[in-house]
Amino acid sequence: MENKELELLSWNLRRDTLDIIMAGSGGHIGGDMSLLNALMVLYKNHLNITPETVDDPDRDRFVLSKGHAMEVYYAVLCHCRFLDLDDVKAGFNKFGSPYIGHPNNKLPGIEMNSGSLGHGLPVCVGMALAGKRDGKKYRVYTILGDGELAEGSVWEGAMAAGHYKLDNLCAVIDRNGLQISGSTEDVMSHEPLGARWESFGWNVLEVNGNSIAQLDKAFSQAKSYMGKPTVIISQTTKGFGSPLMENRPEWHHHLPTEEEYEAIKADFQKGKEAVASE
Repeated sequence: MENKELELLSWNLRRDTLDIIMAGSGGHIGGDMSLLNALMVLYKNHLNITPETVDDPDRDRFVLSKGHAMEVYYAVLCHCRFLDLDDVKAGFNKFGSPYIGHPNNKLPGIEMNSGSLGHGLPVCVGMALAGKRDGKKYRVYTILGDGELAEGSVWEGAMAAGHYKLDNLCAVIDRNGLQISGSTEDVMSHEPLGARWESFGWNVLEVNGNSIAQLDKAFSQAKSYMGKPTVIISQTTKGFGSPLMENRPEWHHHLPTEEEYEAIKADFQKGKEAVASE
């Protein structure tokens, strides 16, 4: 898809994500909004998988390591026809429903149950290594939260990926700078983040993760880079899309009131109209 089409779609997906959260009376709205663009660009322009190829051994693999950002993942999967939006809204967070608050691999298109932080990258290393050894051409992608980088298993996975030169692996860091207890740099400093990944043998790309054009270019560059895995450090804004939420850690896990819901919805509509008028 072209950038303007994706910009318009992003505002629709923000609205869908918001509605899923309201329907289920809960969710991780701040982190949903910061990683939305990366997830959307990946699925629409780069990920080789469709509802018809979910069992194809040559499909690309994606794991949402930042598993608590499930509401936006539902929105993207629904848009891409893996799931039905009305079904998700009706069942999200309901007892006995498969539409739970973290990825559930009983649902089509979801490769792995995730949410216990630090597990996604090591599993993706295994997937990528298996692809190399089996002579497969598929690529493996994962999105991690920046707070998640405090987990030691992330760095074990990073070390293994560099050692095996897994150039079929691409990790995205949703670098919004905030986690549930405050600033990531106050909780557990990550900087210099790019240099750390380079030291583990990774190709490092740093982009404005609020920019669809920059994300699209970075995913293309990752596919063409040989000899090393690629990490895209995506500098984002927590709660992106509404000034009510942006850069506020209390929106990590907050259910909007009806008044807040209407205000956020109006902000999303303004954003969409601004793109449409360009």
